Amino acid sequence: MPLILDEAAIGEAVASLVGEIRAVALRGRIAIVGVRSRGDEVAERVSAALTEQEIDHDYGVLDISLYRDDLSHLAENPKLQSSDIPFQMDGAHIVLVDDVLFTGRTIRAALDALTDYGRPARIQLAVLVDRGHREIPIQPDFSGVSLETARMDHVIVQLKKTDGGDAVELVSKQ
Repeated sequence: MPLILDEAAIGEAVASLVGEIRAVALRGRIAIVGVRSRGDEVAERVSAALTEQEIDHDYGVLDISLYRDDLSHLAENPKLQSSDIPFQMDGAHIVLVDDVLFTGRTIRAALDALTDYGRPARIQLAVLVDRGHREIPIQPDFSGVSLETARMDHVIVQLKKTDGGDAVELVSKQ
């Protein structure tokens, strides 16, 4: 599997996200919300960097397992994790964070899940990797890296907390 991003490159991609999100956060309070799993780890890194820069913000984690439209294709008993949204969603400016943006279906599910918590004033999308090939009209507001991939390729993101190390690999399925 070809290594696309190593630990240093992932760090740079996260730093790029932080810089873009910081500019928005300076104009008004935001809430960083990570999509489980791995989007929450990217969001945690963004949140930690904003805290280091003394940018006041909220932080939450969203489990979208029951909102997915491919639930029947997943494991027979999908692993449900909890969401943690410890702030008022109504009127909030949300920056939704995920690891990879591909078809857009995961983000569609996340938008459905978010609105069950209330009605945000604004939702923006930040992704570590944008790999194209949308099936629905969803685009990131902030992206760490854009990759050219074939439709059938797989982008595998590994992050320290979840997987023991940082790497983004491309598996070609041509």
